[in-house]
Amino acid sequence: MPLDPQLAPLFEQMANNPDAKATHESTPEEARDAYAALAHVLGEGVAVAQVEDRTIPGPAGEIPVRVYTPEGTGPFGVLVHYHGGGFVIGGLDTHDKECRGLCAGAGCVVIAVDYRLAPEHRYPAAPEDCYAALEWVAANAASLNVDASRIAVGGDSAGGNLSAVVALMARDRGGPALRFQLLVYPCVDARMSDAYASRKENELGPILLLDTMHYFMDHYFGTGAEGDARRDEPMASPLLAESHAGLPPALVITAELDPLRDEGESYARTLEAAGVATTFTRYDGEPHAFFQFSTICDAGKRAIEEASQALKSHLG
Repeated sequence: MPLDPQLAPLFEQMANNPDAKATHESTPEEARDAYAALAHVLGEGVAVAQVEDRTIPGPAGEIPVRVYTPEGTGPFGVLVHYHGGGFVIGGLDTHDKECRGLCAGAGCVVIAVDYRLAPEHRYPAAPEDCYAALEWVAANAASLNVDASRIAVGGDSAGGNLSAVVALMARDRGGPALRFQLLVYPCVDARMSDAYASRKENELGPILLLDTMHYFMDHYFGTGAEGDARRDEPMASPLLAESHAGLPPALVITAELDPLRDEGESYARTLEAAGVATTFTRYDGEPHAFFQFSTICDAGKRAIEEASQALKSHLG
């Protein structure tokens, strides 16, 4: 299908910006600033009962988190949310709208995790931070007004990777029992091979370019033999885990015009084959990051609503 026409004005504006640089041609600091500016252009999210910024203990120091609480009395189910951005860019502010939408739509607490970014902190810093945040949520459920037996993980792109990885870590480390995993166009195979047709079909984007994917992965793992070898580890590429049995139910959302489309759909099939209750939805005509465009794009709104209903169903 052709690109969603509701997004054409945004992409035209981005293309006509004489000061814009491609992410893979930018420093990490420049790319972070550009991503934050794009999030600002997209407007504000819906209101929720309370939003609180705080820090929690992590494996290498304090981790910033943002706690979104819905209307109601609780105890609530809780989504531990990991933002996208290729493990290099993004943070609490870039994904504020999505977290607000999921909190209000699902009626659950959302705890957004500002994990360490590469290249300053390379793999496995991000998954270790994300798993530590999950353990903290479970241990502090009462003070958060959440039910420790109703926890989900979720995120988009790199955050989808981290959600899938944390689900594997929780299973393998005997960690908190998860009710659900929300995987929005997840990156689940870090090897950057040519095995997925969608990478070639959508190598020029929009939004996510194949060159940008290489840029992110090189920053996340480093270059050279050691970095390449680490990409095969399940904490890097959850698709390559020896077993996917015993993982929590999943909703996998993909976008037709996304280089990550095929690996996300492969992960959905892999989960199903392992006996994991899995729902899969492809949004035709949509690019990578459309989940973040819910303020200007009907498909983004529908995806937020689909994710919210799935969270509501699994978290109660």
